Amino acid sequence: MRYADDTLIGFTGPKGEAEEIKQRLARFLREELKLELSQEKTLITHARTGAAQFLGYEITIRRDDRRSERRNGPRRKRRAVNGTVALHVPKDVIKAKCAPYLERGRPSRQTSMLNYDDYTIVSIYGAKYRGIVQYYLLAGDVFRLNRLHWVVQSSLLCSLANKHRSTMSKMARKYKVTIDTPAGRRKCLQASITRAPSRKPLVAQFGGIPLKRQKFAILTDDDPARPRFRRRELTTRLLAGFCELCGRTEEIQVHQIRQLADLDRLGQKQPNWAVLMARKRRKTLVVCSTCHEDVHVGRTTEVHDSHWRARCG
Repeated sequence: MRYADDTLIGFTGPKGEAEEIKQRLARFLREELKLELSQEKTLITHARTGAAQFLGYEITIRRDDRRSERRNGPRRKRRAVNGTVALHVPKDVIKAKCAPYLERGRPSRQTSMLNYDDYTIVSIYGAKYRGIVQYYLLAGDVFRLNRLHWVVQSSLLCSLANKHRSTMSKMARKYKVTIDTPAGRRKCLQASITRAPSRKPLVAQFGGIPLKRQKFAILTDDDPARPRFRRRELTTRLLAGFCELCGRTEEIQVHQIRQLADLDRLGQKQPNWAVLMARKRRKTLVVCSTCHEDVHVGRTTEVHDSHWRARCG
């Protein structure tokens, strides 16, 4: 998910100059964009001694003279770590993600899922865990999510054991499988639903994701697609901007009746506008001010239905 107000600026120089840049940014936002810079959220952090918080990551600058890499040829080494940017998984994130699955410090069942079948339970647990891990694959210490894996897996087994009046060890033996991954074979929990012979079974997995940093991982954290609601028919007709009786485009208004049955009370010979509303089965009619006045006064109005067919189909 992209946030317009989340920005990270890297700067090399004294702290006084960084304070000056912050003041200039605040002045630009206030004078040019009419916005106020949040002083409590806009922080200046020394990347070597502290960690900057950005989009759920901790960002630091690494320094380690012991770590080096060999270049082409013998005895050609250089320090490959100093000055590079490092991404870390914050400890409070791990704690917050584990909290929903803990009770008195121990993994507990999720009572809201006990009415689901095993496939659905494993699928829900797996999707939640997979989403967190895949977001932090860029972090150099993504292995710290081992704690989250153990907590969520224990909660999953506890929920399955409570559902079947069994034990966690029996549920682990029942659903534990070994799968192939790009990093080798990994153990995970898997539940499946058998379907017709011509169709593949439905498979839900929990785990099986190597907790290793992926330097070129692509994070997709976009807003879910929101359903597009179609405009109401009356709104579309109003936006068309023409009178459905005469075709004029000035002073468009709406004439409305309580129900279509009211049209029968106008007498045996109905006026043209009533015939049009009955034929199209609409309780509303978009008209100009002149036609609207004629309708209420009772004067005969000339209906040019070709306008409606040409614009509304």
